[in-house]
Amino acid sequence: GPPLSLALALAAVWASFAYLDMPLGALFSGAAAGEAADFVQRFFPPDLSPEFLGRVGFAALETLAISLLSTLIAALAGAALALPAAGRQGLVARSTARFVLNLLRSVPELVWATLMVLAAGLGPFAGTLALALHTTGVLGRLFAEALENTPPAPARALAGSGAPALASFLYGTLPLVAPQWLAYALYRSEMNIRMAAILGFVGAGGLGALLYYSLSLFHEAQASTVILTMLAMAIAVDGASAWMRRAMAG
Repeated sequence: GPPLSLALALAAVWASFAYLDMPLGALFSGAAAGEAADFVQRFFPPDLSPEFLGRVGFAALETLAISLLSTLIAALAGAALALPAAGRQGLVARSTARFVLNLLRSVPELVWATLMVLAAGLGPFAGTLALALHTTGVLGRLFAEALENTPPAPARALAGSGAPALASFLYGTLPLVAPQWLAYALYRSEMNIRMAAILGFVGAGGLGALLYYSLSLFHEAQASTVILTMLAMAIAVDGASAWMRRAMAG
C-alpha cells in the first residue's frame, strides 16, 4: 500500500545518502556560504572587451551552425530509416532499422562526441557528427511512429490507380506526416543548440570549448560572458521556435 511504498522510498533515499557519503550539513555552514559568495563574485563583472566579445560571437555562430547542420543531417537520415522502421519494407528491414535507431539514440551525445573527436579530431566537425548520430536515432524513431499512426488510405488509393510507390508516398503519406516531422525537428534543434554548447568540453568546438578554456585558466569573468551568451542563445532559440510552431499551426 501507500505507507509501504513511502517507507521504501524513504529507505532508498537514506541508503543513497549513506552510500554516497554526502556531507550535506557542510553546505549550510557559515564558511560554505562565504566560499559560495566569493566564488560567485569572481564571475562578475563579465568580460566585455571587444576582442573577447568577438571570440564569443564566432564561437556562438559555430555552435549555431553545429546544431542546425547536425539537425538537418539527422532529419534526412532519420526519415530514410523511418520508412523501413515503420514496417513498410518487410519484417527484416523493420527489425534492422529499429536496431540501428535504438543503438544511435542509446549512446549519449557526450559519448558520441568523445568517439568522434578520437576518429575525426578536435573541432566542430566532430561535434556535428556526434549530434547528428544521436539525433538520427531520436528523430528516426519519432518519424517511424508518426508513419505508423498515419491513415494508409490516401497512399493506397494512389497506388491502386497505378501511381509508383515513391509518388504514393510523396503525395499520399508525406503531406499527412510533414507537420509532425517538422515539429519534431524543430524541438530537437532547440535541444541540439544547448547540447552543442556543452560538447565543446570534450573538444567538439563552439561555446563549450571557449567555456572550458576560460574555466581551465580560472578566467571567471570570461566564463561569465560565455555562460550569459549561452543563456541568451537559448532564450532566442526558444522564442524563434515557438514563433515557427505558431506560424505552422496558423
